[in-house]
Amino acid sequence: MAPPKVRSVPLGQPLFWLSAGWRDLRTSPIASLAYGLLFAAVGDVITIFAWYRGHLFIAATSGFLLIAPLLAGGLYEISRRREKGLSTTFFGSLAAGRRNMGELAKLGLLLAVIGLTWERVSTLLFALLAPHIPADLLILLAEAPKYPEHRDLLFIWLISGGVLATLNFAITVVSVPLLLDRQIDFVTAMRTSLRAVDANLRVMIIWAAIVATLTVLSFVTLFFGLIVFMPLIGHASWHAYRDLVE
Repeated sequence: MAPPKVRSVPLGQPLFWLSAGWRDLRTSPIASLAYGLLFAAVGDVITIFAWYRGHLFIAATSGFLLIAPLLAGGLYEISRRREKGLSTTFFGSLAAGRRNMGELAKLGLLLAVIGLTWERVSTLLFALLAPHIPADLLILLAEAPKYPEHRDLLFIWLISGGVLATLNFAITVVSVPLLLDRQIDFVTAMRTSLRAVDANLRVMIIWAAIVATLTVLSFVTLFFGLIVFMPLIGHASWHAYRDLVE
């Protein structure tokens, strides 16, 4: 099968994706917000059990966010069915994962490897650059104003995390909805995602900034913001896929 073709879209298209995502959320509020509640609950459970274990908190929250595009498959299904004029329920949307399950599992395994890599890189950075403090981001933030070497560690840590987050975004922004929508292998789906990003670099930077901002807002509200923001991002991501891939 020939790889899907990608389109170039206008610079302001992310605002259209958000608007379309909001319409999907309003049309199927119960099913959509159920996903938001589930994500918020998982985030709060992570916070409760890992807040005072800095290393575990970093690994758990990072891993959770890295696989979030895959976990949002049900939201893509809600938008897909609405596009066809069909209604759906929360449990009905879960059936989306049965389509192309093998390739979705392979992509999920790759995302898990990226998450594990970040956890190992984070641990190594602390061990090399600040061996006298635990691998705890909260402690590092408290220590950074006092010691220049800790500021260097914080800078390197943020750059390293940003590189992996950018890679994760680039390979999933189109690939996950593509795998749910068509019978295609995960390598072709990731290559299509990378080509879509390359063809719309400025648009993708804006879209990534919007997603990052909504994610940060979810963090500062102790994940309760995910109740609305996660469904909104998920539905909007489906419309991004439909615009970017022919």
